[in-house]
Amino acid sequence: MLFEAVPKIDIREQSPLSLAFVGDAVLELLVRQRLVETTRLLPGRLHTAATRYVSARAQSRELAILEPVLTEEEANVLRRGKNASKATVAKHATPQEYRASTGFECLLGYLYLKGRNDRIVELFDLLWEGFDPDAEA
Repeated sequence: MLFEAVPKIDIREQSPLSLAFVGDAVLELLVRQRLVETTRLLPGRLHTAATRYVSARAQSRELAILEPVLTEEEANVLRRGKNASKATVAKHATPQEYRASTGFECLLGYLYLKGRNDRIVELFDLLWEGFDPDAEA
């Protein structure tokens, strides 16, 4: 990963939505990096391809791939993120998809701030191999 996180406060006390804020950026960077490494798409097409991986609907489907391999600690963080209340819902996703995507982002943010970049890469590799953005949910 590009940066090493050194939180000054206990991240277990952070709001799940704060963790999701970081996790959203982590996922976006991983997807963009992988697309540039594996395709020859032009920037406009790169953006379109990336959105097929980072939308709330896609993240909900990606999470279904990853849930069976999560540790108990990771599952607990995911659950906290799913249960976090949000004032808004994505216009192209159901409330359940939106909550799942928030949980997924929360998990990535938590792992990043814990310095578990190895685990993030492990989970992302599983996601990349197992997720078909062209398949319907």
